[in-house]
This record gives sequence, structure tokens and C-alpha cells, in this order.
Amino acid sequence: MLRRLVRSMEQCLDTTVFAVVVAAAALHAGWNALLKIGLDRYLTASLIQIGAGCIAVLALPFFELPRAGAWPYIALSALLHIGYNLFLSRAYQHGDLSQVYPIARGSSPLLVALLALLAGDTLHLGQWAGLLVLVAGIWLMAWRGGHAGGVPNGSLLFNALATSACIAGYTLSDALGARTNGDAIAYALWLFVVNGLVATTVITLRRGPRIFLQLGPHWRGGLGGGAMSMVAYSLVIWATTQAPVAMVSALRETSVLFALLIGWLFLKESMPALRLLACAVIAAGVVLMKLA
Repeated sequence: MLRRLVRSMEQCLDTTVFAVVVAAAALHAGWNALLKIGLDRYLTASLIQIGAGCIAVLALPFFELPRAGAWPYIALSALLHIGYNLFLSRAYQHGDLSQVYPIARGSSPLLVALLALLAGDTLHLGQWAGLLVLVAGIWLMAWRGGHAGGVPNGSLLFNALATSACIAGYTLSDALGARTNGDAIAYALWLFVVNGLVATTVITLRRGPRIFLQLGPHWRGGLGGGAMSMVAYSLVIWATTQAPVAMVSALRETSVLFALLIGWLFLKESMPALRLLACAVIAAGVVLMKLA
């Protein structure tokens, strides 16, 4: 009887984690679709991080400082976020959103799964099958290509995969940091504050103080996108303390599917047959992971 109760509680937690990560993916796709504010992608990414940091500051009085062991993970994550912004902006110089985004986001779950093995965070065979199917579906979207179609060029692949490596690095770092801290939400809030400070410093050094005059008119979009980004990634960080980080990372990247659906339903973007097939493959990967 007790064993059955424990099993029921575990299944309930698994379903909760699954639902939370999928909701976070939808939020991630949502702010990406809504935040079209007329800035280049590097400035947009920096503005979102600064906005999220400003909002996180307001919540800090209600949470304790992270434990000493969590700070190195916060510092590492902040550095990897710098690399993420830089490589992503360079990737977009060689390809458009329909190529860069799927490669960058779709490759990271596989990298996370491989890196997580070193930390003893493993998946069983069914979860590996679901992850591989999901990643294949996301890459199928990328291989449709941009405006010209075809295989992505070398510069695009290098920068997109470097972006993916940064995503995998900070995802694993934040999972370990949140587990070390014991309070995932407190860890996430302090991470966003540090990221906001780092983003402010880096953008000042790269573009000069006058760049904030250009950012100023877009502060509402920055705060709105920052709030959605903060909630989405905080949910992901919490989920990594409850389930294998590789599974959480893979489910998070269903944001690609949500972004495609938002574009089709609300932005009147086309839905070619190959993209429909990619959607079906991604959905199949999600189902495999849930049933495994």
C-alpha cells in the first residue's frame, strides 16, 4: 500500500514537472514572438537580460542569499550568457531565424544529456529515444533553410553550435547550482540580477554609454520580455531540481514548436509540408519522453 502511494506521488510529480517545463517553453516562444522592438538581436537580448535583472531585484528581499557553494555556478552561468549573446548575434549575420534558432536551440539538449552523464544525471533508454527524436525534429526545421533553403553554411553552423554549447553549459551549471543551493527560485533570482549587471557592463564596454539612449524608448518591451524570460527560466531551473536535467532541457526546446505555431496562427506565416512533418516528429519525441 505504501509502495503504491509513493509511486502515485512520483507520477504526480513527473506530470507536474512535465507541465511546468512545457509551460515555460510556451512562455519562451511567446516573448520571442512578441518582442519585435526594432533593435538588433544583440541589443534585444541584452535589453531582456537587463529588464529581467531589474524585476528580480524587487523580489530579493523575500529570499535569502544563495549558499556559498552556489556562487561559482552563478558566475559561470553569467559568463556563458555573454558567450550566448555574442555567438547568437554573429550566427544571425550568416542566416535567418528559421535556420539559426532551431540549430542553436535544438542541439543543446543532446549536449546537456552528454555532459550530464559526467554529473551522474542519467536517462533510461526510452527517454534517450524521445530526446533523439525531438532533436531530429528540431533539426529538420533548420534543414528547410532560410529564404534560399539548403544546408546551412559553415560560419552559420559554427556560431549556431557555439551558441548551443553555451546554452548547454549554462543549463547544466544552473541545474547544479540550484541543487547545491537548495532553493531553486532564490538561485534563479540572484542569477538574473547578476546577469543583468553583467549585460549592462558588457554592452557599455562594447557600444559605449550612449547606447542606453537607443535602448531607452524600448524600456517597456524590455521589462515585459524580461518578466516573461525570468518566469520561464526560473520554472526550468526549478524543474531541474526535480527531474533529470537532460529531460528538462529537451522539453524546454519545444519552444521551437510553440514559436512555429504562434507564427502560423497569429502572424500569418506559412506552414510548408516539411515544417508540419517537423512538428509531428517533435510531438512524437515529447510523447516518447512522457511515456518512457
